[in-house]
Amino acid sequence: MGGEGRLPLFETKEAKGRIAYRLFSISIFVGICLIWVYRVTHVPGGGVGRWAWLGMLGAELWFGFYWILTQTVRWRPVYRYTFKERLSQRYKDDLPGVDIFVCTADPTIEPPMLVVNTVLSLIAYDYPSDKLAIYLSDDGGSDLTFYALLEASHFAKDWIPFCKKFKVDPRSPSAYFAQASEPLDFHYKEEWSTKKKLYQEMEDRIQSVVKLGRVNEEIQAEHKGFSEWNSVLNSRNHQTILQILIDGRDPNAVDNAGFVMPTLVYLSREKRPQHHHNFKAGALNALIRVSSEISNGPIILNVDCDMFSNNAETVRDALCFFMDEDKGPEIGFVQYPQRFMNITENDFYANSFRVISKVELSGMDGYGGPLYIGSGCFFRRESLSGKKYIKGYKTDWKKRAQRHGSETVDELEERGKVLASCSYELGTQWGKEMGLKYGCLAEDVTTGLAIHSRGWKSIYFEPTRDAFMGLAPTTLLQSLGQHKRWVEGHLHIFFSRHCSFIQGHGKIKLPLQMAYCIYNLWALNALPTLYYVVISPLCLLHAIPLFPEITSPWIMPFCYVIIAKYTHSLAEHLWHGETLKAWWNDQRIWLYRKTSAYLFGTIDCALSLLGITKSAFTITVKIADDDLSKRYEQEIMEFGTTSPMFIILATLAMINLLCLGGAIKRVVLDDGVGVESLVLQFAQCGLWVLINLPIYEGLFLRKDKGRMPPSLAFTSTALAVLASVIPMH
Repeated sequence: MGGEGRLPLFETKEAKGRIAYRLFSISIFVGICLIWVYRVTHVPGGGVGRWAWLGMLGAELWFGFYWILTQTVRWRPVYRYTFKERLSQRYKDDLPGVDIFVCTADPTIEPPMLVVNTVLSLIAYDYPSDKLAIYLSDDGGSDLTFYALLEASHFAKDWIPFCKKFKVDPRSPSAYFAQASEPLDFHYKEEWSTKKKLYQEMEDRIQSVVKLGRVNEEIQAEHKGFSEWNSVLNSRNHQTILQILIDGRDPNAVDNAGFVMPTLVYLSREKRPQHHHNFKAGALNALIRVSSEISNGPIILNVDCDMFSNNAETVRDALCFFMDEDKGPEIGFVQYPQRFMNITENDFYANSFRVISKVELSGMDGYGGPLYIGSGCFFRRESLSGKKYIKGYKTDWKKRAQRHGSETVDELEERGKVLASCSYELGTQWGKEMGLKYGCLAEDVTTGLAIHSRGWKSIYFEPTRDAFMGLAPTTLLQSLGQHKRWVEGHLHIFFSRHCSFIQGHGKIKLPLQMAYCIYNLWALNALPTLYYVVISPLCLLHAIPLFPEITSPWIMPFCYVIIAKYTHSLAEHLWHGETLKAWWNDQRIWLYRKTSAYLFGTIDCALSLLGITKSAFTITVKIADDDLSKRYEQEIMEFGTTSPMFIILATLAMINLLCLGGAIKRVVLDDGVGVESLVLQFAQCGLWVLINLPIYEGLFLRKDKGRMPPSLAFTSTALAVLASVIPMH
C-alpha cells in the first residue's frame, strides 16, 4: 500500500490541562479528608445531636468515596479524530458489510412512523448500498409496524438516490423536511417538492392504518408476509415472523436511479408464554443469529427505534477505528454519544447528559474504552460471538467483504425462522458467553464489560456533527422512571458476578473497573442524599448544629469543598455549551433523581436479589399530547398524576420549607442567638427551597393539568408537618 498504507486511520489526543486539574482534584481530596477529621474529632457528647452527627459522618464518608470514584474518569480523558479520506483511498470497494439492527417493542408508545423514519435514515447512509443490511426487530409482533416498514421499502427507492444526489443530512425524512427550508435551486426544488409529497402520502397511508388499528384486506393481498398474522394469537404468543422485504443480493432490487438497494428485513421472533424472552437482549441475539445467515456483515450497528441517523458518514467514521492496521484489530466496539432533538433550551429535565458523554465517557476511553450504553454502537461481530482478542490478531477485510448465501429468499426466511425460535437457545451459551448478556435490566453494560474482559478495547467517538438523534423523556415521571430502571440494573450488576471488580479482575485496568462502578453505584447515593436533605433541615429547626461555627477555622474545608466542587461543575457545563440555567436545572434534577428514582431503584434491586420480586423492563413513552408538549417547551414541570416518587419529592420540599421558616422565626424572636453554628445549615436549607420552587408552584399556585393533584399536596404537607413536630431533644 506504500507510504499511505502506513498512515493511521485515526489519531488520539489527550485532553489539555490534565496536570492543573489533577492538582485541583488533590486539593479537594485534602479538603474532604479534613472534613472527615473534623467529624471524627468533634462528635457531640450525647443525645439526638450525637446520632445525627454520626449519620452526617456516614453520609460524608460515602460522598467522599464516591467522589474519588468519579475522579478516575477525569484523570485522563482522550479524544479521537478520524481520517475518512485515507479509508476511502486505501480500501476503495473493499469495505466490509455492515448489518444494522433497529429494535422496537410496542406500536402504541413507539409509533410506526417513528420507526420508519429511523429505518429510512439508516438505509440511506453514505455507504455502498450492496454492503448495507437493515434489520427491524419488532417485539410487539405488530402487522401495523410490518405494514409501515413495507411502505418504507417502497419510498426508499426514491429517498436513497435523492439523499445521495443532494448529500442530504439528516436522512430521516421527518427531521429533514422539518429542518430544511424549500431550496432555491430549480432542479433541487423540484425534486425536493416531489419527495416531500411522496413522504407525506406515505405518512398519510401509515397513519390511516394505525388509526384504524388494522391492515385492510386489500393491502394484505399485496404482500405474502401479512398471511403470517393469520396464526398470531397475540404479541406474546406467536411464531417467528421473518420477511426479507428487500434482498440486496438480487440484481433486480434497485432504486429509481438503477443502483442496488440495501437489504431490508423484518423480524418478530417467536414468543411463547412458557419461555422467558429476555427483553431487548433476547431480541438482539435473535438478530445476530438471523443476520449471520442473510448478510453476515462483520460490523454490526445497533440503534433504538427513536435514534435516527443524523450524520450520513457515521459508518465510515466507525470503520476508521476497526480497519486501522495498527490499533484496529483490538477494537471490539465503537460507542457514539446519545443526543436528543427535543431537548429544551435549558435542558429542563437534564436529559442531555452532555458532561457525562463529553467528560466521563472520554475519561473511560483513556483506560480501555467506554461502556456500551445500549444504542448508537458499532460492534465487531466477532466480539459479540464470545471470541477473545489475541495479540497479533488481524482481520482480512477483503475476504470478509464478500456476502455469502445462494439460497432463495424463501429458503433464507425458513432457515432464519429456526434461529429466532424460543427453543433455539436452550442448552447453548447464548446470553452467557455469546451475544448480549441475560439476567439484568442493564444488559448493555454487562455485555460491554464481558467484551472488555475478553481482551477487546472500545472507542468513544464524538464527531463534529452528531451521529444519532433521539427523543428524550418529556415529563418528570418518564425521566425518573427511566433512571429508576437504569440504576436498578446497574446496582444489580454490582452485587453479581458481573461486577467489574470480579469479572474484570486481572483483565481490565483498575481505573476502568472503578469507572464502571461510578454507574453501578449510582443508586446508593439515595440514602446519604436523603439523610442530608431530611436530617440537616430538621436539626436546623431544632437548633442542633451539624457544622462548624462560621468563626471556626474548621469551616474552611467545608466551604472550600462545596465552592470548588460546584464552581468546577458550573465551569464544565459552560465549557461544553450549556447555559447557566441548564446547569441549575441539572443540579435540581440530580437531587430529584437521587431522592426518588434512586431510592426506589435500590429498594427494587434489594427485593429482586432477595427473590421477593422480579425485575421488569419498561419502555419509555415516545409520544406526548399537545398540552403536555407545550408545557415541556415552556419548561414548566410536569406532574399531573399521583406517584410515590412525587409524594417523596413534595414531602422533602415541604420539610425544607417548614424548617427554614421555623428556623428564621426562631432567630428573629431570639435576636439571632446561636446562629453562628447554624450558618451552613441555613445555606443548605435555603438552597434546597430554591431548587424546589417548581414543586411549590405545582402544589399551590398552578391550575393546569400538569399541577400536583390536591390529594398529593395534602399528603405531602401532612407528612412534612408530622416530621417537623417530632421532638429531637
